[in-house]
Amino acid sequence: MVSERILPELNTAEISLDRETALVLYEDMVLGRFFEDKCAEMYYRGKMFGFVHLYNGQEAVSSGIIKAMRQDEDYVCSTYRDHVHALSAGVPAREVMAELFGKETGCSRGRGGSMHLFSSAHNLLGGFAFIGEGIPVALGAAFQTKYRREVLKDDGYDQVTACFFGDGTSNNGQFFECLNMAALWKLPILFVVENNKWAIGMAHERATSQPEIYKKASVFNMVGVEVDGMDVVAMHKVATEAVARARAGEGPTLIEALTYRFRGHSLADPDELRSAEEKQFWAARDPIKKFAAFMTEHELASNEELKAIDKRIQEVIDDALAFAESSPEPNPEDLRKYIFAD
Repeated sequence: MVSERILPELNTAEISLDRETALVLYEDMVLGRFFEDKCAEMYYRGKMFGFVHLYNGQEAVSSGIIKAMRQDEDYVCSTYRDHVHALSAGVPAREVMAELFGKETGCSRGRGGSMHLFSSAHNLLGGFAFIGEGIPVALGAAFQTKYRREVLKDDGYDQVTACFFGDGTSNNGQFFECLNMAALWKLPILFVVENNKWAIGMAHERATSQPEIYKKASVFNMVGVEVDGMDVVAMHKVATEAVARARAGEGPTLIEALTYRFRGHSLADPDELRSAEEKQFWAARDPIKKFAAFMTEHELASNEELKAIDKRIQEVIDDALAFAESSPEPNPEDLRKYIFAD
């Protein structure tokens, strides 16, 4: 039998989720899943190159956190597993897909590829290939928000920053240093640990002396929360509370989302280290199927409405692929363009 951490249970009787929010969350999760499935197809057909790390299974984390924030106003900082974070932040599927194809129309003008998505228009601070690399960047974004508001007396700055990273990163120096600074200065930031149990091929329990990452928040006198990362309702509730605290000037929150990636570390990973039993345990907790059942049970949507959303999102994905394939390659004469800010 698979030995798993006991996932925190959510009392659905205490949840007041309106239909509009539920539909937004469902559509965003389906967009992420369908997008990643198409990426896998294109990669294995030899049309997408480089390292590609997919997000299948973890959609509830991205949707639950980012959809509790203000789109195009709040900041999102990602990792190398960044496609779905970008989509949740509002970056058009066309621009994300084109970037993965290395096209000039991509959100990073074809220069970043899978691991380096960026969008100034949507306050996506970037995907970062090295673990922990984005945490200081996110900290800086949160610091400038607080500085502009409190020192420059600009009341227009109350943005919150969400910083995503994995369980393996929680053993790195940037994690501890930045949590310490964020707590000292009460910065408006959410540190979101997507604990999918595996740091590439290293099991989380073997790599850390304290597997319950959220408890590390106590060292910095900040709020630490453990949440079921396969439950978008739970994720959205925790995020809403954390965002409210941050915006009110009450400081950061460390959120540990217990989740699972349904594919290997990357599409080049044969995924032979994880047991079939473990994969089956988590596959049965698919966040999209779980939320679809929740919506129909609570009469937030009918099966027909959910199928219509699925169909519409598939059309969005098909359009994004056609756009990416027909977009121009970057001009070789622009090789040195975008290295520095204009």
